[in-house]
Amino acid sequence: MKKICVVTGTRADYGLLYWLMREIEASPSFALQVIVTGMHLSPEFGSTWETIRDDGFSISGKIPISLAHDGPADIARATGEAIIGFADALNDLSPDLVVVLGDRYEALAAATAASIHRIPIAHFHGGETTEGAFDEAFRHAITKMSYLHFTSAETHRRRVIQLGEHPGRVFNVGAMGLDNIEKLDLLDRDAFEKSIGFSLKDQNVLVTFHPVTLEKNAGAQFATLLAALDTQPALGIVFTKPNSDTGNQSISGQIDDYVAAHPDRAVAHTNMGQVRYLSALRHVDAVVGNSSSGLIEVPCFGIATVNIGDRQKGRLAGPSVLHCACNREAIQEMISEALSRDFRGMRNPYGTAGAAARSIAILESRPLDGTVKKSFFDLPDEGLGL
Repeated sequence: MKKICVVTGTRADYGLLYWLMREIEASPSFALQVIVTGMHLSPEFGSTWETIRDDGFSISGKIPISLAHDGPADIARATGEAIIGFADALNDLSPDLVVVLGDRYEALAAATAASIHRIPIAHFHGGETTEGAFDEAFRHAITKMSYLHFTSAETHRRRVIQLGEHPGRVFNVGAMGLDNIEKLDLLDRDAFEKSIGFSLKDQNVLVTFHPVTLEKNAGAQFATLLAALDTQPALGIVFTKPNSDTGNQSISGQIDDYVAAHPDRAVAHTNMGQVRYLSALRHVDAVVGNSSSGLIEVPCFGIATVNIGDRQKGRLAGPSVLHCACNREAIQEMISEALSRDFRGMRNPYGTAGAAARSIAILESRPLDGTVKKSFFDLPDEGLGL
């Protein structure tokens, strides 16, 4: 049996990788290894490694990194700590393939260590663009270190090939998160309200806002969003806390202060988990913020996403995603539009559920013989647009 090592650093990427991990676990061809790092091991972010354990997965390695501070030097040091940790863990586990998803610095660290160990890498959700975050560069760097590529849309597959990866190693399987929508038993309204300790109002929004890491004003941007929400005092607000990117502490503190000042209309959770998060999408009227889930998963629920600022700039988006600048008037206007329109039945550009099953079928068809050498795939002249 070939050993496949799945790396997860956040509650978000674990939610996307969950069904793939189940498929690997069930395959007669593979043995699953799981390495947890980053936010999973931080009490401040909910110690979500316990969720992975409680889901029945055996954790093969833990790589703690310091998340006490969120400045650029702190994140750079955390990336270095992660590389050191992955160097030791991969040496001990000797996997035949390392699986990483997305664009975060933990994934970059894992890919760097795996490359130096000469372990093939399978990368999920490559080829996407997020022009407002340094994750943009991380994602493309991981692509160049990876041997197999599993993208969420044909546009992204073509972009990975444009980066020089051979088409025979690049597969469009669709977005991983759509499997959860189809397979999980979501909560009804009463059960959801009890689970978050909050009674929903006549109209409600889910707010999920992360730092825009190529900009230096995360706190000011979030204050602008709160000012826009203040113009609609009847609106119920469910906040999810930000990830561990540079500037997260200012956002998290403002959320706590806002909920304390508005306990009748707002509630916040550090970690909602997949079931509660997706259940929220069943019961709120719109999603507001700058999370990728607003572009990928939310359209499946027939509600609008108000996508603020540049964090997701360049990412594929359907008609239910309403983009706006980060100023109070624009956000206020777009929230009003989101609450007044019906987006049910609109096509999701990220495809349909089944990405995990499609991915495991591809992995089972590959020899996974340790090959890491590859040649740069040059596009024909007509493919360059010259």
